Amino acid sequence: MAQVPKSVQNLIEAFERLPGIGPKTAQRLTYYLLHAPLEEAKALAEAAVGMKEKTKICSICFNVGEEDQCQICSDSSRDASVIAIVEDPLDVLALEKANFKGLYHVLHGVISPLENIGPSEIHIKELLPRLKSGAVKEIILATNPTMEGEATAMYIQRLIQPLGVKITRIARGLPVGSDLEYADETTLSRALEGRKEY
Repeated sequence: MAQVPKSVQNLIEAFERLPGIGPKTAQRLTYYLLHAPLEEAKALAEAAVGMKEKTKICSICFNVGEEDQCQICSDSSRDASVIAIVEDPLDVLALEKANFKGLYHVLHGVISPLENIGPSEIHIKELLPRLKSGAVKEIILATNPTMEGEATAMYIQRLIQPLGVKITRIARGLPVGSDLEYADETTLSRALEGRKEY
């Protein structure tokens, strides 16, 4: 078996530590950069360092931005009466693609007793001051439909229900383009529960 130079092996191992990158993809990325112009490798490294140096967590919603308040929180055209609670910043991107025009609250995780993550390890308590002004009329629980996401949504619902704010949950059911025969029982039952007049 051929020996791999240490610098090449170091980069392969660095890529493997990234989520969703397996050994083969790490090798492909490394050998791509090996043959790419030096400027391209430098640009990638500078972009990664620049992102780490310039990004901040928004002091209001905990989304990622470059200022103390992210672009969404500082946008006065957004509907400040609706807040979608999401698990992580990638969920914000997904809802933005769906043209959601309200504000967000990013938890940076979910309650997961198996991983020793309780309510105090994620940004739940920071939501309460945002609700006490009375400007927020609706909270959309937009956590993922996993056991942990459901447990987190239930915890938040119990926590904020006494404040009198309308609480809704994103609908769950069949994705567009799928077939009924391939859907699991839970998805089908939720699709039936969430049906609307046509």
